[in-house]
Amino acid sequence: MFVVLLRFSGNKSAAGRHMPAHREWIERGVDDGVFLLVGGIQPGLGGAIVAHGTSREQLEERVAADPFVAEDVVSAEVVEIEPWTADDRLKFLIA
Repeated sequence: MFVVLLRFSGNKSAAGRHMPAHREWIERGVDDGVFLLVGGIQPGLGGAIVAHGTSREQLEERVAADPFVAEDVVSAEVVEIEPWTADDRLKFLIA
């Protein structure tokens, strides 16, 4: 499982212009079953994604295709987590 941190970077002012394509990219990730949770890093520092069911290489390719990443609106950091225990509601993450 992975956490992707998308922190605003040098071209943050272009976020509005690329927002529709970024939202489509997020929806594809959710529809593909890769993105389990998407939200904002507070206070307004960027976004975060919990991803599952993909390889690191595949996820890095997916992240590189994000218009925000491609246009330097955000910088991306992929953190890999090897879960070993979870609440019953999240057991599917360690199966």
